[in-house]
Amino acid sequence: MRERDAGSHATSRVAQGWDSAYHTPALVGPVVELLGGSALVLDGTLGGGGHSAALLDAGVGRVIGIDRDPDALATATERLADAADAGRFTALQGNYASLDALPLAGVRFTGILLDLGISSHQIDDAARGFSFREGAPLDMRMGHDASRTAADFLNEADEGELMTVFREYGDEPRAGRLAREVVRRRGTRPFATSDDLVGAIRGALGPRSGAPEFARLFQAVRIAVNDELAGLERALPALRDRLAPAGVLAIMAYHSGEDRLVKHAFRAWSEDCICPPKHPMCTCGGGHALGTVLTKRAIVASPEEVAANPRARSAKLRAWRRAE
Repeated sequence: MRERDAGSHATSRVAQGWDSAYHTPALVGPVVELLGGSALVLDGTLGGGGHSAALLDAGVGRVIGIDRDPDALATATERLADAADAGRFTALQGNYASLDALPLAGVRFTGILLDLGISSHQIDDAARGFSFREGAPLDMRMGHDASRTAADFLNEADEGELMTVFREYGDEPRAGRLAREVVRRRGTRPFATSDDLVGAIRGALGPRSGAPEFARLFQAVRIAVNDELAGLERALPALRDRLAPAGVLAIMAYHSGEDRLVKHAFRAWSEDCICPPKHPMCTCGGGHALGTVLTKRAIVASPEEVAANPRARSAKLRAWRRAE
């Protein structure tokens, strides 16, 4: 597959036929184009199974799907029951960032897909605590492998950790002020619901703070609770090494930090020498790139897809192919 310059030619294909009550997958057309010819695909973020269903329909021989969320796993398993009965689909509960903990030792994949972030169902289910709707519990765990809830994080993290999370994950220029406000408020009453975090945001950033600020900062807390950026950074080389020769790794990110990690990793793996720039001599065995970037720029959703699925607006899809 040749390198794609898709940043300025966003796909016009919409996820019709692959959406469900659980989730509407983004960028289904490009995902199928990148991975549709694979013999064995690892769907590392199974969700409602939309991408896996599309890949199986496109002729992928077999898909192994994993997800941290037992609700997602149950939904996708029911949806893809016929493929499972035919031996073409297997579902496993787990975290793509901890593949060694799953019964996949020695398995090499011709395609790997990550669709990062959270599903529509997780956002819409108030009990999961991912949204800032009134009265939602501060949970935000994608799976029970997360060691603490959002409430635990907000009540226990020191001011420095809170400031780092708000600044680095939430792009908040007044992160220090917000961290101090959280510490001040929890000294009187512990954080328990979305109202508590909304109140802290308004207390620090002003009463006119609204949905854009809430969305950014709730997302920052979610990323911290689920160790998302650190998990992705750990997972990238492990996933690369699980690819068969000429296998393709496709990753869809919704957060600038995630997309930056993916972009830099793909770029580094595609260089002949990957030693640090100021390294006095090459020690990486330079002269042979590990693979090739397939997406010159990130693939993004078309206006038509965004109109049908507004949550696809921030999706950025990048792909890399391992050398043969």
